[in-house]
Amino acid sequence: MTGLEVENLSVRYGAVEAVRGLSLEVRPGQIVGLIGPNGAGKSSTLHAIMGSAPITGGDVRLDGTSIVGRRPEEVARRGVALVPEGRRIFGELTVDENLRLGLAGRSARTNGDGLARAHELFPILREFRSRQAGVLSGGQQQQLAIGRALAADPEILLLDEPSLGLAPKIVDIVFEALTQIRDAGLAVLLVEQRAQRTVALADVSHVLANGELRLTLGSKDAADTERLVAAYLA
Repeated sequence: MTGLEVENLSVRYGAVEAVRGLSLEVRPGQIVGLIGPNGAGKSSTLHAIMGSAPITGGDVRLDGTSIVGRRPEEVARRGVALVPEGRRIFGELTVDENLRLGLAGRSARTNGDGLARAHELFPILREFRSRQAGVLSGGQQQQLAIGRALAADPEILLLDEPSLGLAPKIVDIVFEALTQIRDAGLAVLLVEQRAQRTVALADVSHVLANGELRLTLGSKDAADTERLVAAYLA
């Protein structure tokens, strides 16, 4: 598998161009960070990959094949899963029922290990499997949202602000899980507000500002605060 390739991507909402000429790639067993100020185009990039944002230029390829113009459910069945900002779990359903909703995104290529992987990474999902999702804490709901995406046994995992609003202890759990997901061979594209921590975790991180790529950083650049701040303010 060659992974995910985004080439010269442009996204426009009416008169507003949210993303301009963005190129990046995510290979199996790699975490790529996408960071930048609010309104930089990070979430628009994820939704464009999933087929739910209007692409006006460029290409998105999965294993070398363009997926531009595909419906989100088709993209999901080709092995891409999105953990959206705000979790979007179904509070009236149980934890187990929420997890099983992720199975709808599976394709014939899956080996069926997605649920087992979710339970292994987040034991709380097994412990609370019969509990209504709406009574879980915010951190538990975030683990459920990631677990639901993993249930589809994807090859590409997209995450939109997974640490937003979480306590530091839960952030540690989420970031450790991402490390294990990468080590299992998945390709991970991570949109995050915690810039320095993302740069330290990811194999490579791209800084977006005003819809354009401003800077690319490696994990060793996490301590270079001045460079990071300059990229945000450029």
